[in-house]
Amino acid sequence: MTDRTENFNMKIGRAGILPVVKIVSAQRAEALAQALMDGGLFAVEITFRTPAAAEAIQRIVRRTPKMYVCAGTVLTVENARQAVESGAGAVISPGTSLEVVRWCREHGIPVVPGCATPTEVEACKAEGLGTVKLFPAEVVGGLAMLRALAGPYADMRFMPTGGINPRNLQDYLRQKNVLACGGSWIAPTDKIESGCFAEITGLAREAAAMVAAVRGSRAV
Repeated sequence: MTDRTENFNMKIGRAGILPVVKIVSAQRAEALAQALMDGGLFAVEITFRTPAAAEAIQRIVRRTPKMYVCAGTVLTVENARQAVESGAGAVISPGTSLEVVRWCREHGIPVVPGCATPTEVEACKAEGLGTVKLFPAEVVGGLAMLRALAGPYADMRFMPTGGINPRNLQDYLRQKNVLACGGSWIAPTDKIESGCFAEITGLAREAAAMVAAVRGSRAV
């Protein structure tokens, strides 16, 4: 495990929840990051679902250095390269692209591919990975799937994303093989674009409190 991967595990494990963000206007990135930090969350996933993603990552990294920024929805090596050049600390994908995984590993970048089956988990494990994203979590079995995977893959950690919300977050966090959860409800695109940052801070604060109620302030 590289130092960068250890740092990723520490920061994301401590956060417990990773806001998954689709940002349209990069100019709002700094305000978004500040709103999340004001609510007690110091990690964010900026998804490559809009042309603004790379600039948004760059702005957050440069101007709010306390925020740990991951790049999400990374589908290609070019996406990964762009994310890393923008300053992203880690790469997260919805599926398992071995090309992306190997590029990140070669460059010492923490990478979390998406998995929906044991076969994909094994492929990632064979590449030397210890953490993968369970996606889309609720669709592929959610908590039952995580419990089933815990037996044969006891040394693997998961980041369930897709269908995670305030009603089920704590149940997921109680699973011993869950590093953290990804959630899009904390910073919805419409609230970002309309400048409702106080509301985002409130949602972040609620999420942080839910994490603390299960895990306390310790990294897992």
